[in-house]
Amino acid sequence: MPVQDYEVVIGLEVHSELKTKSKIFCTCTTEFGGDQNTHVCPVCLGLPGVLPVLNKQVVEYAMKAGLALNCKIAEFSKFDRKNYYYPDLPKNYQVSQFDLPIAEHGQIEIDLEDGSTKIIGVTRVHMEEDAGKLVHAGATISQADYSMVDYNRTGVPLIEIVSEPDMRSPEEAKAYLDKVKAILQYTEVSDCKMEEGSLRCDANISLRPWGQKEFGTKTELKNMNSFKALVKALEYEIERQASVLDEGGRIIQETRTWDENRGVTLSMRSKEEAHDYRYFPEPDLVPMVIDQAWVDRVRESLPELPDDRKKRLVAEYGLPEYDAGVITASKDLAEYFDECLKHFKDAKVIANWVMGELLKHLNAGDKDITECPIKPEHLAGLLALIEKGTISGKIAKTVFEGMWETGKTAEKIVEEQGLVQISDEGAIAAIVDQVVTANPQSVEDYKAGKERAIGFLVGQVMKETKGKANPGVVNKLLKERLDR
Repeated sequence: MPVQDYEVVIGLEVHSELKTKSKIFCTCTTEFGGDQNTHVCPVCLGLPGVLPVLNKQVVEYAMKAGLALNCKIAEFSKFDRKNYYYPDLPKNYQVSQFDLPIAEHGQIEIDLEDGSTKIIGVTRVHMEEDAGKLVHAGATISQADYSMVDYNRTGVPLIEIVSEPDMRSPEEAKAYLDKVKAILQYTEVSDCKMEEGSLRCDANISLRPWGQKEFGTKTELKNMNSFKALVKALEYEIERQASVLDEGGRIIQETRTWDENRGVTLSMRSKEEAHDYRYFPEPDLVPMVIDQAWVDRVRESLPELPDDRKKRLVAEYGLPEYDAGVITASKDLAEYFDECLKHFKDAKVIANWVMGELLKHLNAGDKDITECPIKPEHLAGLLALIEKGTISGKIAKTVFEGMWETGKTAEKIVEEQGLVQISDEGAIAAIVDQVVTANPQSVEDYKAGKERAIGFLVGQVMKETKGKANPGVVNKLLKERLDR
């Protein structure tokens, strides 16, 4: 059967490092980087005779994330040992949460490409310690001759957010990950820098014929370090599984890695079941009892979340749903927009420039909004010059380029380059007369009913004035001149 004859079932496991200053069970720094194996101590290395001490901030951040994901916070929660051997795990077990996680039964709403929305369930949020990092001597893990391990990341606090298998396409999976990332950034529990590993995602994917209730056998995809990689890996795996099933084969429950260079998924190992990890309660940590008063305090500390901010921009400023969605998808972009509004009051005009020129330049330079060389008040200053008629919209794009390259204000660039718009009717009228005299055929075409001819004449006037003439005045004077 072709791919479209199968229903795709996807669930995501999002791992996010929490933005605490110290690790989950010791005082070692969580700072990214540093020389290999220097941000470590006997506790996070699991040396004999040491005991962990739980970082309270980790618990509060996990509660904050859980509440923002509409989860119920557990009154009683505990840590467990997840036992497995891997070189990046110095203790041969990971302290995690198994049957009593800190938060469960949540949901979030995602926006789909056709303008509709969909609810995705959040099964659980649990706390755990991160493992170390393997450095492979080869292009990929499957091609490496050997690997080295850096334990600096060992013990950095993580939350794992496990979704329900509610997504039915790679695009829905991306939309879900986008929303989770935004929520974590808004709550400030994580910086979500995928390039530094502070946000990672594993995907569980299976296929089943349409109408079948039972899920198909799933595979788990790892090593997806970007949103683009997530979509590409899922697309490949859908095609691969469909091909196997069409040929009468069966899907093996396994863990697969995404090879970015070759654009394929590769088998790593058979997928473990929960009982393979031999979970048991962590004997060195007491269970946590979380009372309602603590939950209420954390709930009160929640900021305005993406969906609420989007509704506010629509209600208060009349922005279209789409514009508000793009702007609020990133906390930093939403704050940039809000700062612009303090200096220029037309929200729709700001949105057009933010979503147009600003994002175009950021994407071209692979920059984040926090690296933008144009300050919000400077963008507002540019828009004010357009509103006053000092410069045209076309000249404004030239000015924007100058602001991007130099960091100077719009007023300074307009002054230095002599870009002030010409609005004086007398000066423009003289140029209109020249253009009309020089283009008799276009004049005849216009008088013969060819309205497009005036566009050519407007272009000639703008060319003569090097784009400085006020387009509205040019159109008005041309029509008056041609209709005589």
